[in-house]
Amino acid sequence: MRWDNLKATGGPGTGDPGRPRALPLALPGAVVRTFDTPEFRGVTFYEVQAKSLINKVPGASRVPFQWTLNPYRGCSHACVYCLTGDTAILMADGTTRPLARLKVGDEIVGTVRDGRLRRYTTTRVLAHWQTVKPAHRVTLADGTALVASGEHRFLTDRGWKHVTGARHGRSRRPHLTTANRLAGFGALPPAPPLDDAGYRRGYLCGFVNGDGHASPVPPEVRHRADDYAAACGGLHALARDAREFAGASVRDASAVLDWPEAPGPAWRLGFVAGLYDATGSLAGGLPRFDVVDKVVADWLVECLERSGFAAWSGDPFEGVRVLGGPRERVRFGLRFAPARATGVPAGEQVRGDESLRVAAVEPLGVDLPMYDITTGTGDFIANGVVSHNCFARHTHTYLDLDAGHDFDTQIVVKVNAGEVLRRELSARTWTGGHLAMGTNVDCYQRAEGRYRLMREILAALRDHANPFSILTKGTLITRDLDLLREAASVTSVSLSMSVGFIDETYWRAVEPGTPSPRRRLDAIRRLSDNGFEVGVLMAPILPGLTDTPESIDATVAALSAAGAASIVPLALHLRPGAREWYRAWLLREHPELGPRYRELYGDGSYAPQSYQREISARVRLAARRHGMRTGGTGTTRMGGPEEGPPAQQPKPAQKPEPEQLTLL
Repeated sequence: MRWDNLKATGGPGTGDPGRPRALPLALPGAVVRTFDTPEFRGVTFYEVQAKSLINKVPGASRVPFQWTLNPYRGCSHACVYCLTGDTAILMADGTTRPLARLKVGDEIVGTVRDGRLRRYTTTRVLAHWQTVKPAHRVTLADGTALVASGEHRFLTDRGWKHVTGARHGRSRRPHLTTANRLAGFGALPPAPPLDDAGYRRGYLCGFVNGDGHASPVPPEVRHRADDYAAACGGLHALARDAREFAGASVRDASAVLDWPEAPGPAWRLGFVAGLYDATGSLAGGLPRFDVVDKVVADWLVECLERSGFAAWSGDPFEGVRVLGGPRERVRFGLRFAPARATGVPAGEQVRGDESLRVAAVEPLGVDLPMYDITTGTGDFIANGVVSHNCFARHTHTYLDLDAGHDFDTQIVVKVNAGEVLRRELSARTWTGGHLAMGTNVDCYQRAEGRYRLMREILAALRDHANPFSILTKGTLITRDLDLLREAASVTSVSLSMSVGFIDETYWRAVEPGTPSPRRRLDAIRRLSDNGFEVGVLMAPILPGLTDTPESIDATVAALSAAGAASIVPLALHLRPGAREWYRAWLLREHPELGPRYRELYGDGSYAPQSYQREISARVRLAARRHGMRTGGTGTTRMGGPEEGPPAQQPKPAQKPEPEQLTLL
């Protein structure tokens, strides 16, 4: 749904009437404003009434906090509404679920970078959204079909690529062609008919004949066998942990447990599942059956081959093994659905082959309901291939805005942030967890000077004695020193400033909308003079530009002189969206560094661990020279003799990978 005619004027208590403007965003109930003052020329504000303000961070995330608070830019999740609701998403237990049926908190499979490689891992769903978008069908060589919006991206052998794009003009962007291969497992097999009588009989036959070991089976296996036995002629177990069953008559038992003359497809699937539940395990990441009986082994191999799996059974004392790699492990669990979980190949390398080559990308000519999720890893497995969801800059795309210029000039403002936060802090379900601000979008960006949302937020946190932290590049934080001091007298307050370098030439080039490094140093000095231990996130450190020992030493020396308490270095992190814009600037201004960046980043977001360790070592040496400590952020708690009971301090967090503020 788009806005075509809704207009609004005026500023929030400023006397500035603003300029009328048609609304381009799918934000029901929002008000759009523009202002002619120099600092906001060319910027559009979209004022929304937020329903909630506190966001929960997934447990698998590398950040050291559980809760975030973002009064600007609308949200902290990737919102390219991208795939149709029937798209199969690979869950952490090895099963699949339609995208439309996912819920926040579900555990699914994603990927993580490991140097120049990418490996599978488990992650959680952070958000789930829906809209209507023009649909495109992506067809792969193995027959896999995905219906997605043109903006959606998939991982290919040449990096992340949009479904559609152009080679020239405003629509120019990396996009899928028939020269690309996608990464992932490929076509996922359908689930077996668990309620089919043939499947149940096959399961019991495999279960009974799987007598390779005598150890008790897991409860979930026992329950399934009992349920299937009861449904197949009233069979009952002879002993609690036995795998043998008897019926009301020999005929009843034989009809279920004997080898069939002409087994059907469902029986074969059930037989493999039952035999795996009785004797199976994972060996080298692949299913293995501890079967020594040649008749049983022959039946098993035939059933596996009929289902498209290669098997090895050369040595009777080594049982039967499924051959292949991570793809076969995933396919095995989905095709046969044993009760004994086969899991997912976490830690295995993400690959692709010719079966995943793009065969066609075609517009369907219709608008369809689309869904997207945000995950802790920024991606997920959709119909067997790696599918992207973005963060920070790309959060604007769900508003039909781009990740570059629009991210800087189209600002979403939660104008009722203070009111909503007070309601959430007063809820009985809220336990007073630490709230992190500025981890996605700077809460002290220039818009805060006009909307003053942080004063209401800080007052609410003070009144509820709720611990919080702020990471910012904005010197406007010093405006709120009075509230920060009051809050620090009743709870834990952690303040950190982001200063990646002090060279103002690079600042004007890559961070033109932020306060200068010198102004940020002055803010650190003021906060420190008021009793706060200010931590510094030294980010971003730009490879080839601000990563030299001389540049790092000059920055650390300036931070030490300003009174910073600690420092955490972070090399440049090129998230999708920021990556494209930064590389364009780099190749225009410093083309000689192009090969170096390709070596460090390839098509990824992170520099290799070896480079990050080298940068950390340089910063540690400089910090020692200037009497600073590395790691952690400043936490201050003020109070005199008459203060009330001390507020609960945040639990120490494990050392995480620091989170970088938006670069551009």
